[in-house]
Amino acid sequence: MLSQGVSMLYSFFMPAEPSNKKVKPVTKSNSLTGVITPVKTAALKRIGQSISRSISFRTDARPLPPGPLRPRSKASSFPRRRNSQCWSDTVESHDLTAKEIKRQEVIYELTQGERQLIEDLSLVKKVYYEPMLKLDILTESELGQIFGTLDSLIPLHEDLLARLERLRGSEKTVGEVGPTLLNWFPCLEAYVTYCCNQVGAKALLDQKKQEKRVEHFLRLCQESSFSRKLDLWNFLDLPRSRLVKYPLLLKEIQKCTPPDHPDEDTLPDALELIQSIVAEVNKKTGEAECQFYRRGLIYLEESQRIPEIHESRFLYCHGELKTNKGQVRKLHVFLFELALVLTRPGDDRDIRGQMFNVYRQPLPNTLINLEEIPDSEAGGGGTFRGAFTGGNDKGDTYLSQFN
Repeated sequence: MLSQGVSMLYSFFMPAEPSNKKVKPVTKSNSLTGVITPVKTAALKRIGQSISRSISFRTDARPLPPGPLRPRSKASSFPRRRNSQCWSDTVESHDLTAKEIKRQEVIYELTQGERQLIEDLSLVKKVYYEPMLKLDILTESELGQIFGTLDSLIPLHEDLLARLERLRGSEKTVGEVGPTLLNWFPCLEAYVTYCCNQVGAKALLDQKKQEKRVEHFLRLCQESSFSRKLDLWNFLDLPRSRLVKYPLLLKEIQKCTPPDHPDEDTLPDALELIQSIVAEVNKKTGEAECQFYRRGLIYLEESQRIPEIHESRFLYCHGELKTNKGQVRKLHVFLFELALVLTRPGDDRDIRGQMFNVYRQPLPNTLINLEEIPDSEAGGGGTFRGAFTGGNDKGDTYLSQFN
């Protein structure tokens, strides 16, 4: 089905090749005598009569009235999910305790997750990257920016899948899994490069979607059955989603591991290692996001280039500014580590994505009282009134609340 879908995409976007074959014209004739050589044998004569009758029947037959049109069923807005299978479905019988069954189920979920991720990443390469390159929908440079190092992640997960498969015994149970994970997790440091690239990749992809040919291709892919109604960015974000799931799976395995099990010594070390890797990836990704949006700022006055913006290492949050009545202002707020910047989205885009014109004078965070609002109290709002009207040099403190 996947190969048929790819062939369909190629045939849709590839122009038809002109035919250079010479066709010999056929002389006009009101009968078949000019085309069919006359025959005299009785057997062939009967065949000729049968052909004549069939032609006559086909000519005289009246078309059947059109049948009633069947209404098309509305396509589901939910992605088609894979058939879920539990470890218990793969074994005929066992004499394990309920806790050990749960442990095997989690390890099996870990294994199946690797297999599905490999399938999805391979699909992205086969269905998106290669056709868009061959059909000149995007340049090789643009594809490199959008897909990043995704291709290098496939062998990493194929390696883990092979290791996990080797751990399964004749009864399809896994004994000790901790040492395998502890040995493999350092490979995930490759995610630093991939995840840091995602900020710019998302911006470029959103920009290229404005082009009709790109939008048309991506829409055809999303509507095809092989995509499960997921768009390209959903697939590109799968590795990051998989990364943050490893600590959760390890905690579940650890919870189901009895005290006298060999994994009792290695699972805590493996969990600590993967948590540190996830934290490092998050940190580096935050720094990359901060740098990306910082490069997109356009300063209308030189005095707006306060050092706190360039010294900020991460971005707390950013988004559109709304009034206390929920109305959207044409302002975009960036709360950097050391500065608060109000901007107006620019009309132009470049390879860096959306550009933002700095609005008024940015505020160092030392002049702001930042208060985190619990979700249950969100909506009360704060105020920027008077904060950007030139009172900064007096050392005034302003209250700003963020969800």
